[in-house]
Amino acid sequence: MGKIRTRIIGDESIEEKQKAEQKQRSQEKKREKKKVHLSGMKGGAKMKSVEADAASLEKMEKAKKILEGKEKPVVKKLGVSRDRPVQKKSRGKKYKEAKELINKTKFYILEDAIEILKKMKRSKFDESVELHINVDEIGLKGELDLPHSTGKIVKVAVVDDTVLADIEKGKIDFDILVTHPSFMPKLAKCAKVLGPKGLMPNPKAGTISTTPEEVVKKFSKGILRWKTEPKFPLIHQMIGKISFETKALSENATKFINAVGKLHIKKVVIKSTMSPSVKLNVEKIE
Repeated sequence: MGKIRTRIIGDESIEEKQKAEQKQRSQEKKREKKKVHLSGMKGGAKMKSVEADAASLEKMEKAKKILEGKEKPVVKKLGVSRDRPVQKKSRGKKYKEAKELINKTKFYILEDAIEILKKMKRSKFDESVELHINVDEIGLKGELDLPHSTGKIVKVAVVDDTVLADIEKGKIDFDILVTHPSFMPKLAKCAKVLGPKGLMPNPKAGTISTTPEEVVKKFSKGILRWKTEPKFPLIHQMIGKISFETKALSENATKFINAVGKLHIKKVVIKSTMSPSVKLNVEKIE
């Protein structure tokens, strides 16, 4: 039960004084407590009355600005009490020098772009050359035989009891898995492991055959399978090594781009492992 306050009735001066005191008490209560809506409460849920001092109100206002995009968040480094803004990744000196060789606004002819990549080479290892393509839809895929090897050794395995045992143990030492139809019932229990990795044999990919040895020979020669990312209209493909001749890289890139289809392509860039990307003029690729 709350406090019982007496009020004298009949004396106007006393009544006015009591009303003024009551109004002052009410204003003090409002200042001490504010009703704040807690994020995450479902519609119809009651507002919860909480103590809200100046510091907590400031934090809530700051959080609101971050959610609205009016202010950037800050991160706290472990072991340091001082907050600091998120810092952008700093590029090395060699990368910056390489970037100066590129005109950002220009779309380069394929051969010229490859020559620029060769001038950029700074690392000690033989970098891969990659195409990164923006297309108009998800689900594009195919396979082709490039004119020249990509320089990557493709490991092809044929399903047998030993391979099945290795998969069950989590050991996957192959890039392509080929099987005879008779092994598919046994292989079904490995679908959860192989499926997400794109390694589950299927007729469309040509990895289920009554003559798996012949399929192994085909893929070992360098048959290339490609597809867009599962949730984005992007294709990433290695087409060779930076040590390859310009002509070999150009022929590989041309055949791959034509296999995807120029009508599907919105943008293409070419790069090596450690280099910035170079925009390509797709219309000039024959």
